[in-house]
Amino acid sequence: MEGRVVIVTGADGGLGKSVTQALLDSGATVVGTSRKIQAAEFQHPSFFGVPADISNKEGATRLIDEVLSRFGKLHVLVHTVGGFAGGQAVADTDDDTFQRMMDVNLKPLLHILRAAIPALRQSGTGCVIAVGSRAALEPGVSVGAYSASKAAMLSVMKTVALENKDAGLRANVILPGTIDTPANRRTSPDADFSKWVRPAAIASLITWLAGDAGRDINGAAIPIYGSDI
Repeated sequence: MEGRVVIVTGADGGLGKSVTQALLDSGATVVGTSRKIQAAEFQHPSFFGVPADISNKEGATRLIDEVLSRFGKLHVLVHTVGGFAGGQAVADTDDDTFQRMMDVNLKPLLHILRAAIPALRQSGTGCVIAVGSRAALEPGVSVGAYSASKAAMLSVMKTVALENKDAGLRANVILPGTIDTPANRRTSPDADFSKWVRPAAIASLITWLAGDAGRDINGAAIPIYGSDI
């Protein structure tokens, strides 16, 4: 990954930290972003923290403009931003919950894709990797809004893969089960954490996909479920 410029959204999150560190260890130059990220988040000379709000078009565009102004190129976009709301049957889930899931899980992806795709196409070897959810393929009881938003995310990424293969731009989605993050442990303190997916395993897969070894993988939805299968 040496010489490659990578953006990681949600770089200071429970998963984003592992992903960012793995990419830095691989030799990439990493621009980590979130609303409040600090440059000191990672003590590494190839890390650059850029605060940005990608929930809107303007914030996503400013982020890409800043990256291109500083580095003149962009090779990889890794999108780890997401959230959960729900807990009710579809018949009982209100409109606001469905909209909130689309706002959190789909819209930021759309904004950053539309801002980044031109630069990624220009690189000739561009790569987009989005972290989705097992629920995109295997919906569960009382998570209808969340599952729908993740399924929409997967559909968009598969479309991006088809639309940009002419430029050598690849787009893949990772579909983890429950990720072993501090936030998830707080939410489900009685769960068997040993069955959850380790952030380091996802980070390793992302690094592999982003590099030369993953150049034949495009339009894939890759499950990583830990031992909870």
